Amino acid sequence: MFKALLVEKDEGGTVTAAVKELSEADLPHGEVLVAVDYSTVNYKDGLCLSPNGGGLVRHYPHVPGIDFAGTVEESSDDRYAKGDKVVLTGWRVGEAHWGGYSQKARVKADWLVPLPEGLSTRDAMAVGTAGFTAMLAVMALEDHGLTPEKGEVLVTGAAGGVGSVATAILGHLGYQVAAVTGRPETAEYLTALGATRIVARGDLNETVKRPLESETWAGCVDAVGGDMLARVLGQMKYGGSVAAVGLAGGAKLPTSVVPFLLRGVNLLGIDSVLQPFANRQRAWARVARDLPMDKLSAMIQPAVLSDLPRLGADILAGQVKGRVLVDVNA
Repeated sequence: MFKALLVEKDEGGTVTAAVKELSEADLPHGEVLVAVDYSTVNYKDGLCLSPNGGGLVRHYPHVPGIDFAGTVEESSDDRYAKGDKVVLTGWRVGEAHWGGYSQKARVKADWLVPLPEGLSTRDAMAVGTAGFTAMLAVMALEDHGLTPEKGEVLVTGAAGGVGSVATAILGHLGYQVAAVTGRPETAEYLTALGATRIVARGDLNETVKRPLESETWAGCVDAVGGDMLARVLGQMKYGGSVAAVGLAGGAKLPTSVVPFLLRGVNLLGIDSVLQPFANRQRAWARVARDLPMDKLSAMIQPAVLSDLPRLGADILAGQVKGRVLVDVNA
């Protein structure tokens, strides 16, 4: 038997979440059984824990947790053996498939990535889906020519999970990072991560009046979208790229083709869910090499399974700073 956070819906449609004991027979099908060490709390987890499942949970009972890291216990796939350390992000785990808020998980072998040498399961989930996504964004910007010599890089939603890790990675790599936040009290936190200046969210959240403004940013990791993304596109330097990773500001983009035609701006969509194995492996190798793990301690808020219903509501309300690291065995 093992413990998991089980989300259930009764006949009246009421959704509840509670820590319960399950057996391996309760788990969904998959080639690999993993003893989970850590998971995290992300925006999608908050939706899954909300009263209507956020539109993400289709079948109950359900175990949320869109990522996890742990140790292989059993495997029918030759790529993984008992004792291997693995990490999983994406593939709708924690949404369509039971996820990481459980001491055991059974998943498809194709969804896993072996942990690179030197990266512990705790480190992997201190980074988590948000940090993995941030690394994908930085890799995409560099693949499109970004270097520290090109100029300042903007990070929107900088106090959130993706923004925090992106700020730390870029700062560690020698970039000048302008971090956007709507919470002045996070300025010291962002500076400690590697931001070289703080930009007030209100300065970038104004209604877009002109398709082009002064050339300001060499690159951008945008974790917000909507009006803010439209404003940033008009401020990019010629040939600059924006790696867009979030829709917190909405899916609509009130802009025109002008930044793309007259400034050659690249808009790079970053989807962490269905990444090819080679790219996932490359991103985790870069995490192990280029993310200063000592800075992660400033981002981490520890949690246990019983904390998750409250934390799910907090993250939907925008009240969570940095990364929530869930020790599923505590």
